[in-house]
Amino acid sequence: MLNEQVAIITGASRGMGAATAKLFGKNGAKVVVNYANNIEAAENVVQSIERNGGKAIAIQADVRNEEEMTTLVNQTISHFGCVDILVNNAAINFNMKSFADMEWHEFIPKIEEEMKAAFSSTKAVLPIMKNQKYGKLIYISSALSNQPMTNFIAHGTAKGAINSFVRYLALELGNYNIRANTLAPGMVETDSTKDTPKEEKEQTAMFTPLGKIADPDDVARVALFLASEQSGFMTGTYIPVSGGMEMNT
Repeated sequence: MLNEQVAIITGASRGMGAATAKLFGKNGAKVVVNYANNIEAAENVVQSIERNGGKAIAIQADVRNEEEMTTLVNQTISHFGCVDILVNNAAINFNMKSFADMEWHEFIPKIEEEMKAAFSSTKAVLPIMKNQKYGKLIYISSALSNQPMTNFIAHGTAKGAINSFVRYLALELGNYNIRANTLAPGMVETDSTKDTPKEEKEQTAMFTPLGKIADPDDVARVALFLASEQSGFMTGTYIPVSGGMEMNT
């Protein structure tokens, strides 16, 4: 399906990023598994891809650092020759507080770092994609950008900024045959939600039309669709992956 296209997936050592990297590798992509600190987890993802007949390498870089992302892209070019797909997935921590309890210095880092990660990653790959007149840009947002929940104001606001950013990219880059789309999961069963109380997960599942919360593969399959030519005439879109939770927003 991906025909040996080269995909950089940020934050790919675990969770949704790891599931996406493995699925892309299984479907013919050459995968760059980006990681921040956990080289062992990243290498495990690479080995999993290679065991299934795929090609992959792990490259460390802080997605918020333009120089490190430029180096990552240069290493990718040296190893695989091009860059066709970017999945902007790396998770950025945030303070879980209500607006009433939140201070500006607690609120702004999530927004700044979320946007810096998307900005730096995109800046790094764009010259290559423009030159080859082709590229797929995929950004992981959140259902909380459209569907507010108590204590998630920093996260939801940051992801809302990502949604807008992607629409502007889609407008500007269409003439270069570069598509930019947003994928927005609801609650997903990952390390990030491992401490979420079981009762809260069960309640979320109960109010989800499909009757469960997502697993990482549910998200990875939609990312694969956006990376493939099956979505060739889509750009600037926001796709909820929330089991129907966003139908009324």
